[in-house]
Amino acid sequence: LQKVKNDLEMLLSTIQSKNKQLEEDLKREQQWHEEQEQILDALNGIEEEMKNQVFMKKAFQELKNKMLKLTAYKEELLNALGEFLEHFPLPEKGGSAKKKKNSSEEPTVELITLNEILEILINKLMSTPHEPYVTINDSFWPPYIELLLRYGIALRHPEDPNRMRLEAFHM
Repeated sequence: LQKVKNDLEMLLSTIQSKNKQLEEDLKREQQWHEEQEQILDALNGIEEEMKNQVFMKKAFQELKNKMLKLTAYKEELLNALGEFLEHFPLPEKGGSAKKKKNSSEEPTVELITLNEILEILINKLMSTPHEPYVTINDSFWPPYIELLLRYGIALRHPEDPNRMRLEAFHM
């Protein structure tokens, strides 16, 4: 009986030591598993970032291509507008008109070209779209103003006839 008891105690201690070793192995395996999950999460995050970067690069490249096309189209339009405006003469040969006053010594006003009038109107419309009106002064040649108004390129201010703006064709 004593021998059986000793054998069982020995078996118990062996099993307990194996149990302890298995518990330690289990803890190590769990820790390893957690580390592997963290690594997997980190790799998944990096993969997402890489996908986003690839997407962003593609989107950036598409925008860059569109900008190049728009720049080329803008240049083409500006060249066509320049060629068109070449057909309009300067307001007068001297480029100035005398003010209609009694005195002949009155200073002359330098008239601006149709191209310059359009440039002023375009810049005003683009810089301050909420207030696109330009005050018409003596340097604007009246036939050019009439041309712009008659063909719907420019509009007069509803309350002040001395102001006009470019028709907002881009809207």
